[in-house]
Amino acid sequence: MPYGPDREARLGSVLDVIYLIFNEGYAATAGDDWLRPGLCEDALRLARVLSGLLPKEPEVHGLTALLEFQASRAAARTGPNGEPVLLKDQNRARWNRMLIARGVTALTRADATAAGAPGPYALQAAIAACHAHAYRYEETDWHRIATLYALLAARAPSPVVELNRAVAVSMAEGPAAALPLVDALTDVPALRDYHLLPSVRGDLLARLGRTGEARAEFARAASLTRNERERELLLRRAAEAGG
Repeated sequence: MPYGPDREARLGSVLDVIYLIFNEGYAATAGDDWLRPGLCEDALRLARVLSGLLPKEPEVHGLTALLEFQASRAAARTGPNGEPVLLKDQNRARWNRMLIARGVTALTRADATAAGAPGPYALQAAIAACHAHAYRYEETDWHRIATLYALLAARAPSPVVELNRAVAVSMAEGPAAALPLVDALTDVPALRDYHLLPSVRGDLLARLGRTGEARAEFARAASLTRNERERELLLRRAAEAGG
Protein backbone atom coordinates (compact mmCIF):
# COMPACT_ATOMS: atom_id res chain seq x y z
CA MET A 1 0.00 0.00 0.00
CA PRO A 2 1.58 3.31 -1.07
CA TYR A 3 1.40 6.33 1.23
CA GLY A 4 1.36 10.11 0.95
CA PRO A 5 1.43 11.80 -2.45
CA ASP A 6 2.20 8.51 -4.19
CA ARG A 7 -1.02 6.97 -2.95
CA GLU A 8 -3.07 10.00 -3.92
CA ALA A 9 -1.61 9.98 -7.43
CA ARG A 10 -2.23 6.28 -7.95
CA LEU A 11 -5.62 5.90 -6.27
CA GLY A 12 -7.54 7.63 -9.04
CA SER A 13 -6.09 5.29 -11.64
CA VAL A 14 -6.91 2.24 -9.54
CA LEU A 15 -10.52 3.37 -9.12
CA ASP A 16 -10.84 4.06 -12.85
CA VAL A 17 -9.52 0.60 -13.77
CA ILE A 18 -11.91 -1.14 -11.36
CA TYR A 19 -14.78 0.86 -12.85
CA LEU A 20 -13.73 -0.04 -16.40
CA ILE A 21 -13.58 -3.74 -15.49
CA PHE A 22 -17.08 -3.56 -14.04
CA ASN A 23 -18.47 -1.70 -17.04
CA GLU A 24 -17.09 -4.26 -19.45
CA GLY A 25 -18.92 -6.92 -17.50
CA TYR A 26 -22.10 -4.85 -17.12
CA ALA A 27 -22.45 -4.02 -20.82
CA ALA A 28 -19.79 -5.75 -22.91
CA THR A 29 -18.41 -3.61 -25.73
CA ALA A 30 -18.11 -6.56 -28.09
CA GLY A 31 -18.96 -10.23 -28.48
CA ASP A 32 -22.09 -12.36 -28.26
CA ASP A 33 -22.93 -11.74 -24.59
CA TRP A 34 -24.22 -8.44 -23.27
CA LEU A 35 -23.54 -9.30 -19.62
CA ARG A 36 -20.28 -10.83 -18.35
CA PRO A 37 -20.98 -11.52 -14.66
CA GLY A 38 -17.47 -12.71 -13.84
CA LEU A 39 -15.99 -9.29 -14.59
CA CYS A 40 -18.65 -7.54 -12.50
CA GLU A 41 -17.94 -9.87 -9.58
CA ASP A 42 -14.17 -9.32 -9.84
CA ALA A 43 -14.55 -5.54 -9.92
CA LEU A 44 -16.97 -5.52 -6.99
CA ARG A 45 -14.64 -7.72 -4.95
CA LEU A 46 -11.73 -5.37 -5.65
CA ALA A 47 -13.79 -2.33 -4.70
CA ARG A 48 -14.81 -3.93 -1.41
CA VAL A 49 -11.21 -4.87 -0.63
CA LEU A 50 -10.13 -1.30 -1.37
CA SER A 51 -12.85 0.06 0.93
CA GLY A 52 -11.42 -2.04 3.73
CA LEU A 53 -7.87 -0.89 3.04
CA LEU A 54 -8.77 2.80 2.71
CA PRO A 55 -11.70 3.43 5.06
CA LYS A 56 -11.19 7.22 5.07
CA GLU A 57 -11.26 7.71 1.28
CA PRO A 58 -14.74 8.90 0.26
CA GLU A 59 -14.35 8.14 -3.44
CA VAL A 60 -13.41 4.54 -2.67
CA HIS A 61 -16.72 4.17 -0.84
CA GLY A 62 -18.44 6.10 -3.64
CA LEU A 63 -17.21 3.65 -6.26
CA THR A 64 -18.10 0.68 -4.08
CA ALA A 65 -21.61 2.05 -3.60
CA LEU A 66 -21.99 2.62 -7.34
CA LEU A 67 -20.96 -0.95 -8.17
CA GLU A 68 -23.20 -2.42 -5.45
CA PHE A 69 -26.22 -0.56 -6.85
CA GLN A 70 -25.41 -1.46 -10.45
CA ALA A 71 -24.72 -5.10 -9.64
CA SER A 72 -28.06 -5.35 -7.84
CA ARG A 73 -29.84 -5.16 -11.23
CA ALA A 74 -27.84 -7.92 -12.94
CA ALA A 75 -30.47 -10.68 -12.76
CA ALA A 76 -33.09 -8.42 -14.39
CA ARG A 77 -30.90 -6.99 -17.16
CA THR A 78 -31.15 -9.94 -19.54
CA GLY A 79 -34.04 -12.07 -20.75
CA PRO A 80 -34.28 -15.88 -20.98
CA ASN A 81 -32.05 -16.02 -24.07
CA GLY A 82 -29.52 -13.44 -22.89
CA GLU A 83 -31.16 -10.54 -24.69
CA PRO A 84 -30.83 -7.06 -23.08
CA VAL A 85 -33.78 -5.83 -21.02
CA LEU A 86 -34.04 -2.03 -20.83
CA LEU A 87 -34.29 -0.34 -17.43
CA LYS A 88 -37.96 0.58 -17.88
CA ASP A 89 -38.86 -3.04 -18.69
CA GLN A 90 -36.93 -4.74 -15.89
CA ASN A 91 -38.71 -6.77 -13.23
CA ARG A 92 -37.57 -4.90 -10.14
CA ALA A 93 -38.59 -7.77 -7.91
CA ARG A 94 -35.47 -9.46 -9.29
CA TRP A 95 -33.20 -6.64 -8.13
CA ASN A 96 -30.96 -7.84 -5.30
CA ARG A 97 -32.09 -5.98 -2.17
CA MET A 98 -29.03 -7.12 -0.20
CA LEU A 99 -26.70 -5.45 -2.72
CA ILE A 100 -28.87 -2.33 -2.64
CA ALA A 101 -28.56 -2.24 1.16
CA ARG A 102 -24.78 -2.60 0.83
CA GLY A 103 -24.81 0.24 -1.66
CA VAL A 104 -26.70 2.47 0.77
CA THR A 105 -24.17 1.67 3.50
CA ALA A 106 -21.20 2.44 1.24
CA LEU A 107 -22.78 5.69 0.02
CA THR A 108 -23.39 6.74 3.65
CA ARG A 109 -19.70 6.11 4.35
CA ALA A 110 -18.73 8.18 1.31
CA ASP A 111 -20.82 11.09 2.56
CA ALA A 112 -19.50 10.72 6.12
CA THR A 113 -15.83 10.76 5.08
CA ALA A 114 -16.08 13.55 2.48
CA ALA A 115 -14.46 16.80 3.56
CA GLY A 116 -16.27 18.86 0.93
CA ALA A 117 -18.51 18.35 -2.08
CA PRO A 118 -19.03 14.74 -3.20
CA GLY A 119 -16.68 13.36 -5.84
CA PRO A 120 -17.64 11.94 -9.23
CA TYR A 121 -18.06 8.36 -8.04
CA ALA A 122 -20.16 9.41 -5.06
CA LEU A 123 -22.37 11.48 -7.37
CA GLN A 124 -22.81 8.55 -9.74
CA ALA A 125 -23.65 6.36 -6.76
CA ALA A 126 -26.28 8.89 -5.68
CA ILE A 127 -27.80 8.67 -9.17
CA ALA A 128 -27.82 4.88 -9.00
CA ALA A 129 -29.45 5.12 -5.56
CA CYS A 130 -32.35 7.07 -7.07
CA HIS A 131 -33.06 4.13 -9.36
CA ALA A 132 -32.61 1.61 -6.54
CA HIS A 133 -35.11 3.38 -4.31
CA ALA A 134 -37.82 3.41 -7.01
CA TYR A 135 -39.88 0.24 -6.68
CA ARG A 136 -41.54 1.03 -10.02
CA TYR A 137 -40.03 2.77 -13.05
CA GLU A 138 -42.75 5.40 -12.87
CA GLU A 139 -41.61 6.34 -9.34
CA THR A 140 -38.09 7.32 -10.47
CA ASP A 141 -37.13 10.81 -9.30
CA TRP A 142 -35.88 12.06 -12.67
CA HIS A 143 -35.70 15.68 -11.51
CA ARG A 144 -33.20 14.72 -8.80
CA ILE A 145 -31.26 12.55 -11.25
CA ALA A 146 -31.03 15.46 -13.72
CA THR A 147 -29.80 17.72 -10.90
CA LEU A 148 -27.17 15.18 -9.86
CA TYR A 149 -25.98 14.85 -13.46
CA ALA A 150 -25.64 18.63 -13.64
CA LEU A 151 -23.45 18.51 -10.52
CA LEU A 152 -21.44 15.65 -12.03
CA ALA A 153 -20.98 17.60 -15.27
CA ALA A 154 -19.60 20.53 -13.27
CA ARG A 155 -17.30 18.31 -11.20
CA ALA A 156 -16.10 15.93 -13.95
CA PRO A 157 -17.19 17.31 -17.34
CA SER A 158 -17.37 14.89 -20.25
CA PRO A 159 -19.55 14.41 -23.35
CA VAL A 160 -20.84 11.09 -21.98
CA VAL A 161 -21.99 12.76 -18.77
CA GLU A 162 -23.75 15.41 -20.86
CA LEU A 163 -25.46 12.68 -22.87
CA ASN A 164 -26.64 10.97 -19.70
CA ARG A 165 -27.84 14.31 -18.35
CA ALA A 166 -29.87 14.79 -21.53
CA VAL A 167 -31.57 11.43 -20.95
CA ALA A 168 -32.50 12.49 -17.41
CA VAL A 169 -33.77 15.85 -18.68
CA SER A 170 -35.90 14.05 -21.27
CA MET A 171 -37.56 12.06 -18.52
CA ALA A 172 -37.98 15.02 -16.19
CA GLU A 173 -39.03 17.66 -18.72
CA GLY A 174 -39.86 15.78 -21.91
CA PRO A 175 -37.99 14.83 -25.11
CA ALA A 176 -38.35 18.29 -26.66
CA ALA A 177 -36.28 19.80 -23.83
CA ALA A 178 -33.55 17.19 -24.23
CA LEU A 179 -33.18 17.02 -28.01
CA PRO A 180 -31.18 20.30 -28.29
CA LEU A 181 -28.81 19.00 -25.60
CA VAL A 182 -28.19 15.85 -27.63
CA ASP A 183 -27.91 17.72 -30.93
CA ALA A 184 -25.18 19.88 -29.38
CA LEU A 185 -23.11 16.69 -28.93
CA THR A 186 -23.36 15.38 -32.49
CA ASP A 187 -20.17 17.14 -33.62
CA VAL A 188 -18.09 16.22 -30.56
CA PRO A 189 -15.16 14.11 -31.87
CA ALA A 190 -15.14 11.81 -28.83
CA LEU A 191 -18.72 10.73 -29.57
CA ARG A 192 -18.43 10.39 -33.34
CA ASP A 193 -18.47 6.58 -33.21
CA TYR A 194 -20.25 6.23 -29.87
CA HIS A 195 -23.34 4.15 -30.58
CA LEU A 196 -25.29 5.43 -27.59
CA LEU A 197 -25.45 8.95 -29.06
CA PRO A 198 -27.66 7.96 -32.05
CA SER A 199 -29.46 5.49 -29.78
CA VAL A 200 -30.48 8.25 -27.36
CA ARG A 201 -31.32 10.58 -30.23
CA GLY A 202 -33.45 7.86 -31.82
CA ASP A 203 -35.37 7.39 -28.58
CA LEU A 204 -36.07 11.13 -28.29
CA LEU A 205 -37.21 11.35 -31.92
CA ALA A 206 -39.48 8.33 -31.50
CA ARG A 207 -41.09 9.91 -28.45
CA LEU A 208 -41.62 13.09 -30.49
CA GLY A 209 -43.34 11.12 -33.24
CA ARG A 210 -40.54 11.68 -35.78
CA THR A 211 -40.50 8.00 -36.64
CA GLY A 212 -38.53 8.07 -39.88
CA GLU A 213 -35.65 9.98 -38.28
CA ALA A 214 -35.81 7.73 -35.23
CA ARG A 215 -35.51 4.59 -37.38
CA ALA A 216 -32.43 6.02 -39.12
CA GLU A 217 -30.80 6.84 -35.77
CA PHE A 218 -31.42 3.38 -34.34
CA ALA A 219 -30.03 1.81 -37.52
CA ARG A 220 -26.92 3.99 -37.27
CA ALA A 221 -26.49 3.01 -33.61
CA ALA A 222 -26.77 -0.66 -34.59
CA SER A 223 -24.04 -0.21 -37.19
CA LEU A 224 -21.68 1.27 -34.58
CA THR A 225 -21.99 -1.24 -31.75
CA ARG A 226 -19.72 -4.30 -31.68
CA ASN A 227 -21.95 -6.25 -29.32
CA GLU A 228 -24.28 -8.67 -31.09
CA ARG A 229 -26.98 -8.58 -28.42
CA GLU A 230 -27.07 -4.81 -28.42
CA ARG A 231 -27.15 -4.74 -32.23
CA GLU A 232 -30.21 -6.99 -32.20
CA LEU A 233 -31.92 -4.69 -29.70
CA LEU A 234 -31.19 -1.57 -31.74
CA LEU A 235 -32.36 -3.16 -34.98
CA ARG A 236 -35.55 -4.20 -33.27
CA ARG A 237 -36.09 -0.66 -32.05
CA ALA A 238 -35.48 0.60 -35.60
CA ALA A 239 -38.15 -1.77 -36.90
CA GLU A 240 -40.57 -0.76 -34.14
CA ALA A 241 -40.03 2.94 -34.94
CA GLY A 242 -41.61 2.38 -38.35
CA GLY A 243 -41.83 5.51 -40.50
